Amino acid sequence: MRETSPFFAMLSRMRLIQRWGLMRNTRAENVQEHSLQVAVIAHALALISNREFGGELNAERIALLGMFHDASEILTGDLPTPVKYGNEAVRAAYKALEQQAEQRLLELLPEDLREDYAPLLDSRLMEESEQRLVKAADSLAGYLKCVEEAGAGNREFIHAERALLAKIELLAAELPAVQVFMQRYVPAFFLSLDEISHAPFQA
Repeated sequence: MRETSPFFAMLSRMRLIQRWGLMRNTRAENVQEHSLQVAVIAHALALISNREFGGELNAERIALLGMFHDASEILTGDLPTPVKYGNEAVRAAYKALEQQAEQRLLELLPEDLREDYAPLLDSRLMEESEQRLVKAADSLAGYLKCVEEAGAGNREFIHAERALLAKIELLAAELPAVQVFMQRYVPAFFLSLDEISHAPFQA
């Protein structure tokens, strides 16, 4: 009889971890849906980097890294940004906690699959170029959440929107694919469904 594993049952709990815990949301966002958006954006950034700027990134791997980038939060929870980055000691302690959670998730897998999932779950095995792209996608996804909330009249997200936009502008200076994404794709997020449906593509 094959051994049983709780890995995927645990992974499915991502949908139960709510983001923006200290903020009043017009629509709650969980880690699972955020992770899919990060994966989609990271994949696009990798393709843009390759097609337009001579990059040699593995877009499919980067999409998977985006999908799993917050998996450790199943065990740690989503710590609010002001706490997580409050000072260097807290940041270092939380990073160590994240790495422990990543290893715990890997331990839930049968041994014959651990080497396959380790490069996706263990953040220490990510290349610096991959980390930068996934972090950029994470910031873009966060910014788009702020745009959505602000568009619904929620002033709670105004400061976060400005802070993330400033961060993205800095990232765009290092990663031109971020600037392309902001210019080409983000404006549509300010439109209504009818406007999106009837908007002509502009090359």
